[in-house]
Amino acid sequence: MAKISGNRAQREQEEQQPDWQPGTPSKMADERQYETLMDARRDAMLARVQEGYEQFQKTRTFSMPLWLYGETRGTLFKVECEDNPDFGETSFLEFDSARTAFLSIDYQIDFCGEKGYVDVMGYPLKNTATPLQATRRCLDAIRGTDIKVIHSREGHLPDLSDCPYNKLLRSKIIGKGVGIGEQPEGGMGRLLVRGSRSWGIVKEVEPIEGEILTDKAGKGALGVSNLFLQLNNLGITHLVITGITTDVCVDTIMTQANDLGFWCLLLKDCTGATDEGNYEAAIKMTKMQGGVFGWVSDSNHFIKGLEDAGLSMGGKGVSSGQLRRVV
Repeated sequence: MAKISGNRAQREQEEQQPDWQPGTPSKMADERQYETLMDARRDAMLARVQEGYEQFQKTRTFSMPLWLYGETRGTLFKVECEDNPDFGETSFLEFDSARTAFLSIDYQIDFCGEKGYVDVMGYPLKNTATPLQATRRCLDAIRGTDIKVIHSREGHLPDLSDCPYNKLLRSKIIGKGVGIGEQPEGGMGRLLVRGSRSWGIVKEVEPIEGEILTDKAGKGALGVSNLFLQLNNLGITHLVITGITTDVCVDTIMTQANDLGFWCLLLKDCTGATDEGNYEAAIKMTKMQGGVFGWVSDSNHFIKGLEDAGLSMGGKGVSSGQLRRVV
Protein backbone atom coordinates (compact mmCIF):
# COMPACT_ATOMS: atom_id res chain seq x y z
CA MET A 1 0.00 0.00 0.00
CA ALA A 2 1.29 3.41 -0.91
CA LYS A 3 2.34 5.63 1.95
CA ILE A 4 -0.22 8.32 2.77
CA SER A 5 1.25 11.80 2.45
CA GLY A 6 1.51 14.01 5.51
CA ASN A 7 -1.09 16.49 4.24
CA ARG A 8 -3.59 13.79 3.40
CA ALA A 9 -3.13 12.12 6.76
CA GLN A 10 -3.65 15.46 8.47
CA ARG A 11 -6.87 16.08 6.51
CA GLU A 12 -8.20 12.66 7.41
CA GLN A 13 -7.43 13.27 11.05
CA GLU A 14 -9.23 16.64 10.95
CA GLU A 15 -12.26 15.02 9.36
CA GLN A 16 -12.38 12.40 12.09
CA GLN A 17 -11.84 14.90 14.89
CA PRO A 18 -12.96 18.34 13.61
CA ASP A 19 -11.91 21.34 15.68
CA TRP A 20 -14.56 23.60 14.15
CA GLN A 21 -18.17 24.32 15.02
CA PRO A 22 -21.15 23.65 12.69
CA GLY A 23 -21.61 26.59 10.35
CA THR A 24 -17.93 27.53 10.20
CA PRO A 25 -17.09 29.06 6.77
CA SER A 26 -15.01 26.93 4.45
CA LYS A 27 -11.45 28.04 3.68
CA MET A 28 -12.56 28.22 0.04
CA ALA A 29 -14.85 31.13 0.90
CA ASP A 30 -11.89 33.51 0.65
CA GLU A 31 -10.60 32.19 -2.67
CA ARG A 32 -12.96 34.09 -5.01
CA GLN A 33 -13.20 37.86 -5.21
CA TYR A 34 -15.42 39.39 -7.87
CA GLU A 35 -14.45 42.36 -10.00
CA THR A 36 -14.86 45.69 -8.26
CA LEU A 37 -16.47 47.14 -11.40
CA MET A 38 -19.70 45.53 -10.14
CA ASP A 39 -19.75 47.65 -6.99
CA ALA A 40 -21.28 50.76 -8.56
CA ARG A 41 -24.33 48.95 -9.89
CA ARG A 42 -24.80 47.16 -6.59
CA ASP A 43 -24.73 50.42 -4.68
CA ALA A 44 -27.18 52.04 -7.09
CA MET A 45 -29.61 49.11 -6.76
CA LEU A 46 -29.36 49.11 -2.97
CA ALA A 47 -30.14 52.83 -2.98
CA ARG A 48 -33.36 52.07 -4.90
CA VAL A 49 -34.14 49.29 -2.41
CA GLN A 50 -33.66 51.74 0.46
CA GLU A 51 -36.14 54.12 -1.17
CA GLY A 52 -38.66 51.29 -1.53
CA TYR A 53 -38.08 50.24 2.06
CA GLU A 54 -38.71 53.73 3.41
CA GLN A 55 -41.82 54.09 1.26
CA PHE A 56 -43.15 50.77 2.52
CA GLN A 57 -42.66 51.84 6.13
CA LYS A 58 -44.95 54.81 5.46
CA THR A 59 -47.59 53.20 3.22
CA ARG A 60 -47.46 49.43 3.90
CA THR A 61 -47.54 49.11 0.10
CA PHE A 62 -45.24 47.31 -2.30
CA SER A 63 -45.53 50.05 -4.90
CA MET A 64 -45.14 49.65 -8.64
CA PRO A 65 -41.48 50.62 -9.30
CA LEU A 66 -41.89 53.07 -12.13
CA TRP A 67 -38.14 53.73 -12.14
CA LEU A 68 -37.74 50.08 -13.20
CA TYR A 69 -40.63 49.58 -15.63
CA GLY A 70 -41.35 53.06 -16.93
CA GLU A 71 -44.53 55.12 -16.85
CA THR A 72 -47.87 53.55 -16.02
CA ARG A 73 -49.53 51.94 -19.03
CA GLY A 74 -52.89 51.07 -17.54
CA THR A 75 -54.60 51.76 -14.22
CA LEU A 76 -52.87 51.38 -10.87
CA PHE A 77 -54.76 49.29 -8.30
CA LYS A 78 -53.87 47.78 -4.94
CA VAL A 79 -54.80 44.46 -3.34
CA GLU A 80 -54.73 43.81 0.38
CA CYS A 81 -52.46 40.86 1.27
CA GLU A 82 -52.56 38.77 4.43
CA ASP A 83 -49.81 37.76 6.85
CA ASN A 84 -47.26 40.05 5.23
CA PRO A 85 -44.51 40.84 5.89
CA ASP A 86 -45.07 38.89 9.13
CA PHE A 87 -47.91 36.61 10.17
CA GLY A 88 -50.79 38.66 11.53
CA GLU A 89 -49.77 41.77 9.56
CA THR A 90 -51.37 43.29 6.47
CA SER A 91 -49.77 44.93 3.45
CA PHE A 92 -50.78 45.95 -0.07
CA LEU A 93 -49.41 44.99 -3.47
CA GLU A 94 -49.77 47.54 -6.25
CA PHE A 95 -50.42 46.57 -9.87
CA ASP A 96 -50.41 48.29 -13.24
CA SER A 97 -53.42 46.70 -14.96
CA ALA A 98 -51.75 46.76 -18.40
CA ARG A 99 -48.73 44.91 -17.01
CA THR A 100 -50.79 42.32 -15.12
CA ALA A 101 -51.72 38.79 -16.19
CA PHE A 102 -54.35 36.61 -14.53
CA LEU A 103 -53.26 32.96 -14.66
CA SER A 104 -55.91 30.24 -14.62
CA ILE A 105 -53.82 27.10 -14.21
CA ASP A 106 -54.90 23.62 -15.30
CA TYR A 107 -58.64 23.71 -14.60
CA GLN A 108 -59.04 20.56 -16.65
CA ILE A 109 -61.38 17.60 -16.37
CA ASP A 110 -58.29 15.52 -15.65
CA PHE A 111 -57.79 17.49 -12.42
CA CYS A 112 -61.30 18.42 -11.27
CA GLY A 113 -63.75 16.24 -13.21
CA GLU A 114 -65.11 12.72 -13.00
CA LYS A 115 -63.05 9.93 -14.59
CA GLY A 116 -60.14 12.32 -15.00
CA TYR A 117 -56.57 11.84 -13.77
CA VAL A 118 -57.19 12.99 -10.17
CA ASP A 119 -60.40 10.96 -9.92
CA VAL A 120 -58.65 7.83 -11.16
CA MET A 121 -55.93 8.29 -8.53
CA GLY A 122 -58.66 8.16 -5.90
CA TYR A 123 -58.61 11.72 -4.53
CA PRO A 124 -61.84 13.62 -3.62
CA LEU A 125 -62.82 15.96 -6.44
CA LYS A 126 -64.37 18.57 -4.13
CA ASN A 127 -60.88 19.68 -3.10
CA THR A 128 -59.93 20.67 -6.66
CA ALA A 129 -63.40 21.69 -7.90
CA THR A 130 -64.30 24.03 -5.00
CA PRO A 131 -62.14 27.00 -6.18
CA LEU A 132 -63.92 27.12 -9.56
CA GLN A 133 -66.65 29.46 -8.31
CA ALA A 134 -64.28 32.05 -6.85
CA THR A 135 -62.06 31.91 -9.95
CA ARG A 136 -65.08 32.48 -12.19
CA ARG A 137 -66.03 35.56 -10.12
CA CYS A 138 -62.55 36.98 -10.72
CA LEU A 139 -62.72 36.26 -14.44
CA ASP A 140 -66.10 38.01 -14.65
CA ALA A 141 -64.58 41.02 -12.90
CA ILE A 142 -61.56 41.44 -15.19
CA ARG A 143 -62.90 40.47 -18.58
CA GLY A 144 -63.14 43.63 -20.64
CA THR A 145 -60.29 45.34 -18.77
CA ASP A 146 -56.69 45.50 -19.99
CA ILE A 147 -55.63 42.73 -17.59
CA LYS A 148 -54.47 39.77 -19.67
CA VAL A 149 -55.99 36.34 -19.03
CA ILE A 150 -53.90 33.24 -19.68
CA HIS A 151 -55.18 29.67 -19.29
CA SER A 152 -52.87 26.68 -19.12
CA ARG A 153 -53.33 22.96 -19.68
CA GLU A 154 -50.99 20.18 -18.64
CA GLY A 155 -50.84 17.37 -21.16
CA HIS A 156 -48.58 15.36 -23.39
CA LEU A 157 -48.26 14.69 -27.09
CA PRO A 158 -50.27 11.71 -28.37
CA ASP A 159 -47.07 9.67 -28.83
CA LEU A 160 -45.98 10.51 -25.22
CA SER A 161 -42.54 11.53 -26.50
CA ASP A 162 -42.55 14.50 -24.11
CA CYS A 163 -43.55 12.50 -21.03
CA PRO A 164 -40.75 10.97 -18.90
CA TYR A 165 -40.88 7.24 -18.30
CA ASN A 166 -40.81 7.65 -14.50
CA LYS A 167 -43.88 9.93 -14.64
CA LEU A 168 -45.73 7.36 -16.74
CA LEU A 169 -44.77 4.53 -14.41
CA ARG A 170 -45.74 6.36 -11.22
CA SER A 171 -49.11 7.33 -12.66
CA LYS A 172 -49.90 3.75 -13.64
CA ILE A 173 -49.01 2.44 -10.18
CA ILE A 174 -51.04 5.04 -8.25
CA GLY A 175 -53.90 4.61 -10.74
CA LYS A 176 -53.98 0.86 -10.01
CA GLY A 177 -53.16 -0.10 -13.56
CA VAL A 178 -54.48 2.96 -15.41
CA GLY A 179 -52.06 5.84 -15.93
CA ILE A 180 -51.16 8.73 -18.21
CA GLY A 181 -51.83 7.89 -21.85
CA GLU A 182 -54.49 5.32 -21.02
CA GLN A 183 -58.27 5.61 -20.88
CA PRO A 184 -60.03 4.59 -17.66
CA GLU A 185 -63.22 2.57 -17.75
CA GLY A 186 -66.06 4.97 -18.50
CA GLY A 187 -63.61 7.82 -19.01
CA MET A 188 -63.74 10.56 -21.62
CA GLY A 189 -60.38 9.78 -23.14
CA ARG A 190 -56.72 9.08 -22.53
CA LEU A 191 -55.45 10.72 -19.35
CA LEU A 192 -53.35 13.89 -19.76
CA VAL A 193 -53.02 13.48 -23.52
CA ARG A 194 -53.47 16.52 -25.74
CA GLY A 195 -56.65 16.28 -27.76
CA SER A 196 -58.40 14.00 -25.28
CA ARG A 197 -61.74 15.27 -23.91
CA SER A 198 -60.58 14.82 -20.33
CA TRP A 199 -57.61 17.08 -21.10
CA GLY A 200 -59.93 19.99 -21.83
CA ILE A 201 -60.74 22.93 -19.53
CA VAL A 202 -64.04 22.73 -17.65
CA LYS A 203 -66.99 24.87 -18.68
CA GLU A 204 -67.00 27.13 -15.60
CA VAL A 205 -63.71 28.83 -16.47
CA GLU A 206 -63.22 28.03 -20.15
CA PRO A 207 -61.35 30.63 -22.25
CA ILE A 208 -63.24 33.19 -24.31
CA GLU A 209 -62.17 35.08 -27.40
CA GLY A 210 -59.15 37.28 -26.84
CA GLU A 211 -57.67 35.17 -24.04
CA ILE A 212 -54.49 33.16 -24.35
CA LEU A 213 -54.41 29.38 -24.03
CA THR A 214 -51.05 27.73 -23.54
CA ASP A 215 -50.13 24.07 -23.23
CA LYS A 216 -47.37 22.67 -21.04
CA ALA A 217 -45.79 19.24 -20.84
CA GLY A 218 -45.14 19.31 -17.12
CA LYS A 219 -46.14 20.65 -13.74
CA GLY A 220 -44.20 23.87 -14.16
CA ALA A 221 -43.93 26.11 -17.19
CA LEU A 222 -40.22 26.85 -17.54
CA GLY A 223 -38.72 24.71 -20.30
CA VAL A 224 -41.95 22.80 -20.99
CA SER A 225 -44.15 25.58 -22.36
CA ASN A 226 -44.14 29.04 -23.94
CA LEU A 227 -45.72 30.73 -20.91
CA PHE A 228 -42.77 32.87 -19.82
CA LEU A 229 -42.00 33.83 -23.43
CA GLN A 230 -45.62 34.99 -23.75
CA LEU A 231 -45.47 36.96 -20.51
CA ASN A 232 -42.31 38.74 -21.62
CA ASN A 233 -43.75 39.51 -25.05
CA LEU A 234 -46.84 41.01 -23.38
CA GLY A 235 -44.71 43.18 -21.10
CA ILE A 236 -46.11 41.54 -17.97
CA THR A 237 -44.52 42.26 -14.59
CA HIS A 238 -47.22 41.13 -12.13
CA LEU A 239 -49.15 37.87 -11.94
CA VAL A 240 -52.45 37.01 -10.23
CA ILE A 241 -52.34 33.25 -9.81
CA THR A 242 -55.25 30.81 -9.58
CA GLY A 243 -55.74 27.17 -10.46
CA ILE A 244 -54.98 23.63 -9.42
CA THR A 245 -53.31 22.03 -7.75
CA THR A 246 -51.90 24.42 -5.13
CA ASP A 247 -49.02 22.22 -4.06
CA VAL A 248 -47.97 21.00 -7.52
CA CYS A 249 -48.58 22.97 -10.73
CA VAL A 250 -49.56 26.26 -9.07
CA ASP A 251 -46.68 26.24 -6.61
CA THR A 252 -44.16 25.20 -9.27
CA ILE A 253 -45.17 27.95 -11.70
CA MET A 254 -45.26 30.56 -8.93
CA THR A 255 -41.80 29.55 -7.74
CA GLN A 256 -40.39 29.72 -11.27
CA ALA A 257 -42.06 33.08 -11.92
CA ASN A 258 -40.71 34.49 -8.65
CA ASP A 259 -37.17 33.44 -9.59
CA LEU A 260 -37.59 35.27 -12.91
CA GLY A 261 -38.59 38.50 -11.17
CA PHE A 262 -42.37 38.48 -11.55
CA TRP A 263 -44.46 39.85 -8.67
CA CYS A 264 -46.81 36.98 -7.78
CA LEU A 265 -50.13 37.18 -5.96
CA LEU A 266 -51.83 33.88 -5.07
CA LEU A 267 -55.60 34.00 -4.45
CA LYS A 268 -56.06 31.32 -1.81
CA ASP A 269 -59.77 30.64 -2.44
CA CYS A 270 -59.08 30.33 -6.17
CA THR A 271 -56.83 27.32 -5.77
CA GLY A 272 -57.08 23.82 -4.31
CA ALA A 273 -55.12 20.63 -3.80
CA THR A 274 -55.91 16.92 -3.72
CA ASP A 275 -55.02 16.93 -0.01
CA GLU A 276 -56.19 19.64 2.41
CA GLY A 277 -52.99 19.42 4.45
CA ASN A 278 -50.88 19.99 1.34
CA TYR A 279 -53.05 22.98 0.41
CA GLU A 280 -52.59 24.60 3.80
CA ALA A 281 -48.85 23.90 3.77
CA ALA A 282 -48.45 25.45 0.32
CA ILE A 283 -50.27 28.61 1.38
CA LYS A 284 -48.18 28.91 4.54
CA MET A 285 -44.96 28.21 2.65
CA THR A 286 -45.73 31.07 0.26
CA LYS A 287 -46.11 33.47 3.19
CA MET A 288 -42.85 32.53 4.91
CA GLN A 289 -39.87 34.90 5.03
CA GLY A 290 -41.99 37.94 4.22
CA GLY A 291 -43.44 36.27 1.12
CA VAL A 292 -40.67 34.01 -0.11
CA PHE A 293 -42.53 33.23 -3.35
CA GLY A 294 -44.98 36.13 -3.40
CA TRP A 295 -48.10 37.40 -1.67
CA VAL A 296 -51.38 35.76 -0.62
CA SER A 297 -54.87 37.26 -0.79
CA ASP A 298 -58.34 36.09 -1.85
CA SER A 299 -60.97 36.79 -4.50
CA ASN A 300 -62.91 39.30 -2.37
CA HIS A 301 -59.88 41.51 -1.73
CA PHE A 302 -58.77 41.21 -5.36
CA ILE A 303 -62.17 42.28 -6.71
CA LYS A 304 -62.37 45.09 -4.15
CA GLY A 305 -59.02 46.37 -5.36
CA LEU A 306 -60.34 46.42 -8.91
CA GLU A 307 -63.56 48.15 -7.91
CA ASP A 308 -61.76 50.80 -5.86
CA ALA A 309 -59.74 51.67 -8.98
CA GLY A 310 -62.83 51.65 -11.23
CA LEU A 311 -61.63 48.57 -13.11
CA SER A 312 -64.15 45.80 -12.45
CA MET A 313 -66.31 45.11 -15.50
CA GLY A 314 -68.87 42.88 -13.78
CA GLY A 315 -68.44 40.08 -16.28
CA LYS A 316 -69.09 42.02 -19.51
CA GLY A 317 -66.28 40.17 -21.26
CA VAL A 318 -64.55 41.15 -24.48
CA SER A 319 -66.14 41.91 -27.79
CA SER A 320 -63.38 41.17 -30.22
CA GLY A 321 -60.15 39.29 -30.70
CA GLN A 322 -59.20 35.73 -31.39
CA LEU A 323 -58.61 32.85 -29.04
CA ARG A 324 -54.94 31.92 -29.38
CA ARG A 325 -53.63 28.48 -28.66
CA VAL A 326 -49.91 27.89 -28.26
CA VAL A 327 -48.80 24.26 -28.32
